[in-house]
Amino acid sequence: MNPNPSESTQILSITLKCFFGFEKVLQEELKELGYPDSVLGNRAVSIKGSWKDLYFLNLYSRCAISILVEITRFPFRNEQDIYDAASTIKWSNWFHETKTFVVKGAIQTKKVRNTHYPFLLVKDGIVDHFREANKERPSIDTKHPKIVVDLYLSDQEGILSINTSGLPLFQRGYRTATGIAPINEVVAACLIRLSGWDRKQAFYDPFCGSGTLLIEAALLASGIPSNIERTHYAFKNLVHFDLQLWDEIYNSAPRIVRSLPCTISGSDISDEMVTKARRNLRGFSFGRFITIKSMDFKEIHTQEGIQFILTNPPYDERLELQDADLYQQLGTWLKHTMQGIPSWIISSNQEGWNQIGLKPSKKYDVFNGDLKCSFRRYDTYDSILQS
Repeated sequence: MNPNPSESTQILSITLKCFFGFEKVLQEELKELGYPDSVLGNRAVSIKGSWKDLYFLNLYSRCAISILVEITRFPFRNEQDIYDAASTIKWSNWFHETKTFVVKGAIQTKKVRNTHYPFLLVKDGIVDHFREANKERPSIDTKHPKIVVDLYLSDQEGILSINTSGLPLFQRGYRTATGIAPINEVVAACLIRLSGWDRKQAFYDPFCGSGTLLIEAALLASGIPSNIERTHYAFKNLVHFDLQLWDEIYNSAPRIVRSLPCTISGSDISDEMVTKARRNLRGFSFGRFITIKSMDFKEIHTQEGIQFILTNPPYDERLELQDADLYQQLGTWLKHTMQGIPSWIISSNQEGWNQIGLKPSKKYDVFNGDLKCSFRRYDTYDSILQS
């Protein structure tokens, strides 16, 4: 496949990348967004669509890290195949020589001498195309490229794509203040969907930090796209970017709500973090509906209308700032004060899981960025307590 980017109605092969463990979550989101036919991959879900779909999904997908459009796939026998495939693509149909670029991707084969070398071959193929077209060679920019070319290489084939997102989609643009080891925005959105929260139950986060889980919950409940505040998308740097089509999609997106269908609230023991969370909420119309208190979770002695708990308690760097018995106290609080309320916790702290003193009713292995974590549900009834 070698699509012509100027044909807005052409059927494209689109790949949405995600973090490990969230492939089915992303697939379910795509169904909800109107894409029932998809194929699960390794940290990815693939669909067929148009340029309109690419624009729409960059704005509306909460669970994807990046969205790729396939340019070509080729049989891979040796390293020469990589250069041959890259050099035959009319890259000037995709981006101008004035745009900086970088080549990234995944090498899933041992048939190459060096895992960095395939990217250099693609780079050479791109540069040689522009030279042969009597154009200036585009410059490489590894930190802030305008164009991101993606290479996937397995034992049998290679795939060259354009990353239409550019910067990862967890860079939403709404978080102006963060704390130590904040949860990734895409991970937060995926956890909320994975938990099965129905967007009606009263949502509470007792370790809200800078408010990411609260914001993603409110964005989901209100229907406002998580990327509504984001301004950078790499597809804007492509030759045939359709500004009118993008404006139609972006301007029709909901961004103002007068109420939420549920109560969303949080707390944190740190006054500083509560201030940061409130600051991050200021840019949203639903910000005034979300209550955040500066208090220790143990100070909540009644359920106070709480129907659903999802939280990211301190672990690793953050745990050093907290009581060493935090997880034991959390388990006691859930058992005695929040009994009967479904409670979801994400953590990478195995000692913490051992201290919590409860048996999870569900458990998933997930990643928060590069950190391997466990995501567990607790239904705090006497019959499932650990002996």
